[in-house]
Amino acid sequence: MTTYIIRRLLWVIVLLFFVSFITFMIFYLFPSADPAALRAGRQPNPELVEQIRHQLGLDKPWYVQYVDYMKGVFLHFDLGYSYQNNISVKTQIFQRLPATISLALGAAVVWLVIGIAVGTISAVRRRSLFDRVSMTGALVGISAPVYWLGLLALYLFANDIGRFKIFPGSGSYVPISQDPAKWFTSLIVPWFVLAAAFAAFYARLLRSNLIDVMSEDYIRTARAKGLSERRVVLRHGIRSAITPIVTAAGLDIGILLGGAILTESVFNIPGIGRLAFDSIQNSDLPMIQGTVLFGAFFIVMANLIVDILYAFIDPRVRY
Repeated sequence: MTTYIIRRLLWVIVLLFFVSFITFMIFYLFPSADPAALRAGRQPNPELVEQIRHQLGLDKPWYVQYVDYMKGVFLHFDLGYSYQNNISVKTQIFQRLPATISLALGAAVVWLVIGIAVGTISAVRRRSLFDRVSMTGALVGISAPVYWLGLLALYLFANDIGRFKIFPGSGSYVPISQDPAKWFTSLIVPWFVLAAAFAAFYARLLRSNLIDVMSEDYIRTARAKGLSERRVVLRHGIRSAITPIVTAAGLDIGILLGGAILTESVFNIPGIGRLAFDSIQNSDLPMIQGTVLFGAFFIVMANLIVDILYAFIDPRVRY
């Protein structure tokens, strides 16, 4: 197991290197705008643009720029400085990271609780009214776009524009260090909006897997031993059926930790996703590189954690 973990950690470094290189080349070969011209103002003169290009190091060959950037990342954990405001990329990301973590982990708890509960009950009570209603609702939840659900939730429940005025509206996010109560209430609607599609998908996935598992021979053996149906389902059935859920959850959480752009934009949450979106609009390569690297790191580490958890969830898995 230790050898496996070390090997995967080495692959993390290799993967992050390739991700950074591809991101850099896309920006260099297909630029949407000149960062120096954007920073120079609305009516820049050529001399000012060239001066800014020299200050930012954009007049160097692309391979020199890339090597300098990677030296800073791996030797000093320095992600560079923004082209727009000359602020440290690492500082900006760490300032935005708590909001993204709060949004992603809170939504994950919501969709796992709802998805596992609904999927289990639907599998045990197949073709019942609850099963039909919940699977129909799951289909609607998967089909509905996040931004549409977010706007609908704001229209119905936001304090400022909503019809029922129950929860805080867009732009109400408060860090947990300032006011835990306001932090919690400001994220209730974003959590459920972001979790809707995931919960629906997980419910359908667990239902399908659990129905197949409950027809296995070891389930019939457990019933023949006199175990209660509840223990058979919870101890034997779900333990085998939940393995794909763990895989999907690890990847989904890793992706969201890299930034939930649509949800953060709709609810005006100052997270990494919103930072990446603004950086792309401004052609801010250091900020784009930093957010992409963080997103790739979270995804790879989540995948590694999932692989390790397999050995504890499913005894059939061996490395």
